Amino acid sequence: MSNSTPKTIRWGILATGLIAHSFTKDLLVDPKTRNVHSVIHTVGAAASSSSKSRAQQFLKDVGASSSAKAYGSYEELVKDPEIDIIYVATPHSHHYQNVMLCLEAGKNVLCEKAFTVNAAQLKILVKKAKEKNLFLMEAVWTRYFPVSAYVRELITSGRLGKVTRVYADFSLSLDPEKSYPDDKHRMVNLNLAGGAMLDLGIYSITWCFQTLYLTQPKESRKPPKVMAAMNHFRTGVDELTTILLEFPRSKEMGGNAHAIATTALVVSGDPDGNGTAGPGARIQGDKGEVQVFGGPICRPTKTRLILQDGTTEDKDWPQPGPGKGSGWKNGFDKWLNPEGEGHGMFWEADEAGMALVEGRKEGKYEDLEESVVIMEVMDEVRRQGGFKYPEKLESTEYPLNLD
Repeated sequence: MSNSTPKTIRWGILATGLIAHSFTKDLLVDPKTRNVHSVIHTVGAAASSSSKSRAQQFLKDVGASSSAKAYGSYEELVKDPEIDIIYVATPHSHHYQNVMLCLEAGKNVLCEKAFTVNAAQLKILVKKAKEKNLFLMEAVWTRYFPVSAYVRELITSGRLGKVTRVYADFSLSLDPEKSYPDDKHRMVNLNLAGGAMLDLGIYSITWCFQTLYLTQPKESRKPPKVMAAMNHFRTGVDELTTILLEFPRSKEMGGNAHAIATTALVVSGDPDGNGTAGPGARIQGDKGEVQVFGGPICRPTKTRLILQDGTTEDKDWPQPGPGKGSGWKNGFDKWLNPEGEGHGMFWEADEAGMALVEGRKEGKYEDLEESVVIMEVMDEVRRQGGFKYPEKLESTEYPLNLD
């Protein structure tokens, strides 16, 4: 397919916040810079729920084509016949309502993580997508990185032996008491489905699942048993959560595997931001382990393979992009990556685009069944931690005004 003309994927961007900005700037980087030749991405339109002018400014800021349309409502965006797929970039609290709006309008969807607030909502979205024969995927960008593919291959090739234990942490020392004094920020706001787990901890859980669940034959996969402990912030959201997962497996696979996933808003797993504290994830087998570090585990840049036979292999995993001298930068909020280096969100966009070309209706490295199991795990963690969101956020009613 590399010799044929790439298929143009026309994106609609639903919401214009920080994550939408990072995603869309990455989206517009030439895919050939990362050796992708089957698809190319364009932004056909963006929508802000607050005003058309905000959508116009967003399109200008990300460098979209002058032909891209700006809408002042999500309802207008989903009716645009020239949009192939919509990226939903609202807070978790609104995903169920927003994705359902897209699906009802016949639009394919890439939805930011966490997919929904609970598994019941996600199951309904999955059913709706299948009824309408539409593509639906959770935007867990990390899954589609080359570094993730490398780690999974180390497991499936047997190089680590039988992998039976995984540690994964994504914790930030945000000092929420002082940083968010009015309690309105999405990280601590109960009404925006805030808290450590749905925002940060999902990456810890992702590393556990992509190494211990995805690497099993599909017919062998079973949901893990869950044990959890949780501390709450004054708003009621979780500020410190620790999860123990036991993945059922056959003796041939090495028996049951254990994973520990941790997340926090009050303590950092990488205090100096330089990786001095060690890896954010460790995947351990009876022949060795691979460590993942060089940044938060949502965007790692280094691995270290350590084997019993004395082998040690360090690898760097920089993100591709326009390159040095381009004057182009991307990142998230005030954290910018080096000049010319992408943030890494184009990999999930490529996966979504290639799925549309191939006629697939879900992601290759996290299908909808696995997304549901992960939501069920997070539901159980919240149940054990005594953590409920407001009834309207947990509701499966549609349409429902959340504002």
